[in-house]
This record gives sequence, C-alpha cells and structure tokens, in this order.
Amino acid sequence: MKLFFGKQLDIVEKIEISVAYLLSLSLVFVIIRALFYQQWTLLFISTITLLLFYLPVFIARRLRIHLPVEMEFVIVLFIYAALFLGEIGNYYVTFWWWDLLMHTFSGVGFGFMGFIILYTLYTYQRVETSPTLIALFSFCFAVAIGAVWEIFEFSMDNVWGLNMQKSGLVDTMTDLIINSIGAFLTSLTGFLYIRGERNQLFARLIRKFIEKNPQFFRPDSRL
Repeated sequence: MKLFFGKQLDIVEKIEISVAYLLSLSLVFVIIRALFYQQWTLLFISTITLLLFYLPVFIARRLRIHLPVEMEFVIVLFIYAALFLGEIGNYYVTFWWWDLLMHTFSGVGFGFMGFIILYTLYTYQRVETSPTLIALFSFCFAVAIGAVWEIFEFSMDNVWGLNMQKSGLVDTMTDLIINSIGAFLTSLTGFLYIRGERNQLFARLIRKFIEKNPQFFRPDSRL
C-alpha cells in the first residue's frame, strides 16, 4: 500500500487507500488485544492476515513492478474478508455463500494475475505464444494457487486445530470447483481481450497496469 497520498491519485484511489489503512489499523488493534487476553488463535490469524496485506506489494516492489491502487485494494480486501472475517468473524458459518464468494473471487483474481504474467512476457516478446495458451496459463495458474490454498487449510486444521476445511473433502472439492469456474471466467475474458473484444473493467485494469509499468510493454501495447 502507498505510504502517502500522491497528487496523481484520484478521489476513488484515495478512498481505497484510506479503507486499506483502516483495515490494517483494525488488525493491529486486534493483535494487541489478543496478546493482552492471550487469545493465541486470534493472534495467529490476525498476524498472518496483516503480513499478507503487505506481502504482494513487497514482492512487486522487489521485482520493480508497480501495482495500480485498485489491485492493491482488492488484494487487501480479499485477504481481510477471507482470513479475518471468514475465520475470526465466523462468516463462513454465518453466511453459507461466503466461502463460495471467496473462492470465486480468488479464481478470478489469480486468473487475472496469471494473465498479466504471460501477457507481459508476450507483449515484451520474451515468449512466443498465442491467445489460447495465455488463457490456458491464466486458468492453470489460478487453479494451482487454489490447490495450494487447500493444502494450507488442511495444514492449519491439523497443526493448529482450526476448522478451515469445515466439511472436509466436500468443502475442499467444492472450493476447487468454484475456484476453477472463477479462473475460467477470467481466462475467457483475457482471451477475448487479446482478440479485441474487451470487457470495460478488465481493459481498464490492464491499461492502468501498462501505464504504471511501461518498461515491460512495446509502445503499441500501451492501449
């Protein structure tokens, strides 16, 4: 997340950054409270959530990649909703559709990340590929991340005694199927984007990513 408001940010971006900081502060408060009352499970999940807030941005900066504010905000919001609200707030139990929403969203989000990775290499002429293979890569990338997440849930349940998998195998398979549907939607949108049939929101995110990272793209890709 950005450390200060730059003049280049519009009002929507400033609101997104403000909300992200409020979520971070709420986690800091919960961590301090969990330490005081020795609530170790709450402390563990809150700390992991807070660290994950900054991990994608840290990795991006190490790789000299500039993420649009919208991407940073969506990452923070998803992590907060999936880990903190889902596990600590018990949203997965309170709202039967919460788990489906999170995994659909993760499939879409990681599918977009997979698309960006290969699309960048493609436009920079680092790899020779086709729209079909780019779409396939984005789909497989999202499904692979979803599988890693299920391994994480299984590990947390067995090591820390949590109940992230809820109904076990049924929950795991449902999550993977929903994740795959989200990944397919993004990969299909990416395929159509390259072919010239552009979804407005998808095209806007791609355009902002290109604008912030012109070093990775040929001049004719900066649309």
